[in-house]
Amino acid sequence: MTAAAPSESPADSVSTGRLARRAVPRSAHGKWAPAPDRADPVDILEAQAATRVPELVPIRYGRMAASRFAFLRGAPAVMAADLAASPHTGLTVQLCGDAHLCNFGLFASPERALLFDLNDFDETLPGPFEWDVKRLAASVAVAARQNGEPDATARAVALSSARAYRLAMRRLAGLGELDVWYERVDTAELLPMVREPEYRKRVRAALAKARGRTSLHALAKLTEPGPDGEPRIVSDPPLLEPMDPQDLPRLRQILLDYRDTLAEERAELLDRFELVHAARKVVGVGSVGTRCHIGLFRGRATGEPLFLQVKEAERSVLEPHLAPSLHRHQGRRVVVGQRRLQAVSDVFLGWATGPAGRDFYWRQLRDMKGSAVIEGMPTELLDRYAELCGRTLARGHARTGDRVAVAAYLGSGDAFDRAIADFALAYADRTDADHAALTAAIDSGRITARPGV
Repeated sequence: MTAAAPSESPADSVSTGRLARRAVPRSAHGKWAPAPDRADPVDILEAQAATRVPELVPIRYGRMAASRFAFLRGAPAVMAADLAASPHTGLTVQLCGDAHLCNFGLFASPERALLFDLNDFDETLPGPFEWDVKRLAASVAVAARQNGEPDATARAVALSSARAYRLAMRRLAGLGELDVWYERVDTAELLPMVREPEYRKRVRAALAKARGRTSLHALAKLTEPGPDGEPRIVSDPPLLEPMDPQDLPRLRQILLDYRDTLAEERAELLDRFELVHAARKVVGVGSVGTRCHIGLFRGRATGEPLFLQVKEAERSVLEPHLAPSLHRHQGRRVVVGQRRLQAVSDVFLGWATGPAGRDFYWRQLRDMKGSAVIEGMPTELLDRYAELCGRTLARGHARTGDRVAVAAYLGSGDAFDRAIADFALAYADRTDADHAALTAAIDSGRITARPGV
């Protein structure tokens, strides 16, 4: 399956969108209940664990058990199965595949502008646009509830994300192809969105923190002087474990494979650095247990640091429910999806094949990256953040699918928004139950968790 190209004419696209309403009315998105044969969510997580580093899996369970929102973050495979059990519109875009609130954030463009966009693409695959919208809205509702908000507020904030998506998609449907392609969310737009002085102060501090998250910052935080006085990545097991120096030649060989996936001028830029140290690093929530390393590089002329992350790419959790990826190399699938969805992408984004034929992708570890702290976020700020994420998701989808057809399906009224808000509350209930199932499995000894790591 590929993301749908626009029809031959706008009128055809409008017709396609309106016909999709007959197959799946917009109100139908709000009528959700678990399928009678729904799989045990812990079974799904255990199946994923089979391919992961065994000693790290308990960390994953511990992080997911920490809260309901953490469970939702770590369980895209569970939600993918739930979404696949319901009818879908067939209006295909490049899905993020894991579009929850914490998978949006700040990063630097190659021109060093600070942008806001999607920032996680491990599960990307072409599929029905509403799957991303539903995951985003569900994450909003779960976050609001976890912050102590009543259901009415959780529903209202989830509705804001869906409404922002719909309004942005309808606006983008009226723009030209290049205008849509060059659309981006510059962080200069963020402060004017926040009127309250207290919240403006928080946003301003987050932007300043992101601008400071560079390889120089990482050098100070992640390294210490080695026996020769040169910086070496610190040991902090199990979260950060330096590789044996004898393994560096093998990593350098993988580096050559990765280099071949970069544009020529970027490969030449990479050549100006040399790999000096590497370590295994535990990252995220759902990703814990996949093989992930960081490499410390040194500029050949001035010694400036560069950190690259090498992360394993497995099959998307969406693939059992959709057509297989056109890209047999899963690292390439991630990179291509990221380049399609993001306004601009990391200059060092590429892929490679590693030991045992495993697929990996490469990117910068820190390049002015930052993300919102959802826990305890005030309702007004959460509402505006949900709107920003909905608008940003629409921009990514508009680049990769038939935006006119999607806009025609959504319509000018709020039927879709209200249905998605209803779905979000229903799925928040399901997340509560699934989180309880995970904690029960831990308490019974069925699975082992390592909390607080």
